Amino acid sequence: MAGQLIIVPQVSSFPAHEARARLILRWLAKRNVVEALPTTCGRGPLGMAYALAPGAAEVVEEPRYLPVGQPINGLEVIYKRCIFTPERGFLEEAGCPHCRQEIGEALFESLDEWMPGHTDNFTCPECGHEDDINGFLFLQPCGFSNLGFIFNGWERAGFRQAFLEEFADRLGFAVRVVVVEA
Repeated sequence: MAGQLIIVPQVSSFPAHEARARLILRWLAKRNVVEALPTTCGRGPLGMAYALAPGAAEVVEEPRYLPVGQPINGLEVIYKRCIFTPERGFLEEAGCPHCRQEIGEALFESLDEWMPGHTDNFTCPECGHEDDINGFLFLQPCGFSNLGFIFNGWERAGFRQAFLEEFADRLGFAVRVVVVEA
């Protein structure tokens, strides 16, 4: 199974997320990073994704690791609230940005409230600091949002920093990259 590079905006409830995703897809197609129309190159339920295009080599650190010619190589966009983690070996460790205490157990237990959308925030049990769950510190990159961009098979290629900065600017929110190893 192919690994993934996932770009996640650092906001639980992205406003008008479907419209913004369409803008991002048009921008990526215009840059020739992915194809403009979906095909069966994804891993999701229907297997539909936006296939790797030649311009992808311009936005990654190691183009030789792009999944050129592989059946699973496309960008899938997730439009529902999701927890994006590296899967294997995820430690569920988190810290409070205010008091710097380890609060991972309480934070990950709170996901029962976060997942159905009852709240976007978490309150530190040590100092009372409250923020969007993405505002807390995580030992391993992860993200919590109703929008995610999953690049299948791109995990070893790695995105260039300038591309990530432009992606974040176009989204209007900071992003985090989650790497899911194959």
